Amino acid sequence: MFDQNTINLDILKKRAFNLRWATVPEGVIPLTAADPDFPSAPAIAEAIIRFTKDRYLSYGPPAGLPEFKESVARFFQEKRSIPANPEWLFPVDSAAFGIYLICKTFLKPGDEALIFDPVDFLFRYSTETVGGKAVTFAIPPGTDEPDFDHLESLITPRTKLLCLCNPLNPTGKVFTRDELLKFGEIAIRHDLIILSDEIWSDIIYAPHVFTSIASLNEEIRQRTITVTGYSKSYGLAGLRIGTVMASNAKHYSMLFEASLHQSTIHGANVLSQIAATTALNDCQDYLDGFVAHLQEMRDLTVRHLNETNGFHCIAPEGCYVAFANIKATGKSSAEIRDILFNEAKVAVVPGQKEWFGEGAEGHIRLCFSTTRPILEDALMRIKNTMNNR
Repeated sequence: MFDQNTINLDILKKRAFNLRWATVPEGVIPLTAADPDFPSAPAIAEAIIRFTKDRYLSYGPPAGLPEFKESVARFFQEKRSIPANPEWLFPVDSAAFGIYLICKTFLKPGDEALIFDPVDFLFRYSTETVGGKAVTFAIPPGTDEPDFDHLESLITPRTKLLCLCNPLNPTGKVFTRDELLKFGEIAIRHDLIILSDEIWSDIIYAPHVFTSIASLNEEIRQRTITVTGYSKSYGLAGLRIGTVMASNAKHYSMLFEASLHQSTIHGANVLSQIAATTALNDCQDYLDGFVAHLQEMRDLTVRHLNETNGFHCIAPEGCYVAFANIKATGKSSAEIRDILFNEAKVAVVPGQKEWFGEGAEGHIRLCFSTTRPILEDALMRIKNTMNNR
C-alpha cells in the first residue's frame, strides 16, 4: 500500500490543496501540510459506495450515527484504556473545529488558556477567536522534561483551560506517563479543564508509547475533554471528520449545546461518519503498514537533514513531520523557506509565529508522509542546495 506505485500524482495535483500538490508550481515537491500522499484504505471507499448506492442521503442524528458513536467508544476503551461512554461523544466536522468548540464552551472573554510553544496555530487561534488570552508554555525539544514549576507560575485566577497536544505538532514529542500525570495534577490543583488533542496518537514510533491523559485516573478524566480526528491516520482530511468526547454528562451537554448540532447550522455529514467508522472497525492492517512505512521515512528524513549544512534534526517520537533546527545557517526560517522553494524546488513550512508560535523561529517543518522516491528526491534537493551555497 505504501510503495512508489501506490500514489497517483496526476490526481494529487488536482485534488491535494492546503499548500500541497494542487497549489505549488509544476516541479516543486510539497513537504508542507501534514496530509499523506497515499490513497485511503480500499475498505473506506467501498463502504462509502455501498452507502450511496441506496441514493438516500438524508439528515443524520444531530449527535451522530449510532454505529459511529459505538465504534469510537470502543476505540477509546480498547486502544486508549478510557472507559468511554458513546452517549458522551459526538462527531464534529474536524478536529480543528473540536479544538475551537472546547475553547468556545469553557472560555469566556478575558479567560486564559495555557498552550504549548511551539504548537499548531489552531490553539492560539481558537482561544483568541472566542475572546480568550493564550498564555504560552515552552516545551523543550527532544526528551527533556517540561518545566512544570514554570507552568504552574503562569496560572492566574483567569486561567481556565490547559491545552495539550499529544503527540506534539510540530516537534513530534510524545509525552510520557509521568509528564502527563504532572499536567493532570496541576489541572486538579487549579481546577482547570484539560483539552487533550490526540489526532496524532496513532502515529507513534517504537519504542515510544502513547498514553491518553484521560486514562490515568478518574479525577483527571473527569476534567478532560478529548478531541481527535481521522485525517492523519487514514487520509480523510477532505471528508472533515473528528470527535469530541467528554467524561461526564454535564460537560457533554455544555459541548453539544455550544456546537449548534441540534440545529442545522453545524454537524458532521453521514458519509464522513461512515468512513471513520469503517476506518476504526476494518482498517487496522492499513494503519499498521502506514506506521511501519513512516518509521522508515522518519529515519531517512532525519539522516539527510543532519547531513545538511546548518541543519540539525531530532528524530520525532510521533507524527509524520520533522522539525529541523536551521539556526546554524544564520538565516531566518522564512529565508530558508524561500531558498528551498526557489532553488531546491521544495516547499516547507517556516517556523513562524503565525504557524507554531514564537518558539518555532529558527526551525522549519517538513512532512514525510510520501513515497521513498519522492522523499529522497526532495531531501537530496535540500541537501545539495544548502551544502553547495
